[in-house]
Amino acid sequence: MEDSYLTIAQPGEAVYKERSSKFLAFAYPVSDEGEIKEILDGLRKEYYDATHHCYAWRLGAYGEQYRCNDDGEPSGTAGRPILGQMLSRGITQCLIVVVRYFGGTKLGVPGLIQAYRESAQAAIDNCTVIETTVDVRIGIEFPYVAMNDVMRIVKEENPRIEEQRFDNICSMRLSIRKSRAETLLGRLGKVSGIEINSE
Repeated sequence: MEDSYLTIAQPGEAVYKERSSKFLAFAYPVSDEGEIKEILDGLRKEYYDATHHCYAWRLGAYGEQYRCNDDGEPSGTAGRPILGQMLSRGITQCLIVVVRYFGGTKLGVPGLIQAYRESAQAAIDNCTVIETTVDVRIGIEFPYVAMNDVMRIVKEENPRIEEQRFDNICSMRLSIRKSRAETLLGRLGKVSGIEINSE
């Protein structure tokens, strides 16, 4: 499996108009469902007078968690086209919300699908899509006498050091790209007196 994925670097917005209906599209980088709920609640409050708040999101490095919601639009005309844009771009860890103000003219099923798809696409177009690695976190504890061995491995394998504490018993929290984690764990495992736990 790949150990990297595409996501958006920062929020993006777009406005799409179709036969006097107005669609406000918002794309956000997100990391969990709590964050998604917070953003949705905020948008519902801010655009309380809108007709619909439709959305889709994908979470996980491989987009293994996802949801879409039509919020009262005919089934499959809003949430699914929004999700479809994320799938076609291959992006995850992302929430897209499209807020609709109904303009009095019905768009019909094909018209709705197109409007939500174009709105989501425009919001993504206003974001920077970036590649992010899937990282493994490793916590280690080791006696001070093992410091030189540990530091040599850390220097050569070059994981990101998230935190470190040096005392009689030293501890470090490391983060490394998934595809390189096994080598690092294998080398650290050979150090005498070390305790390792990885997430």
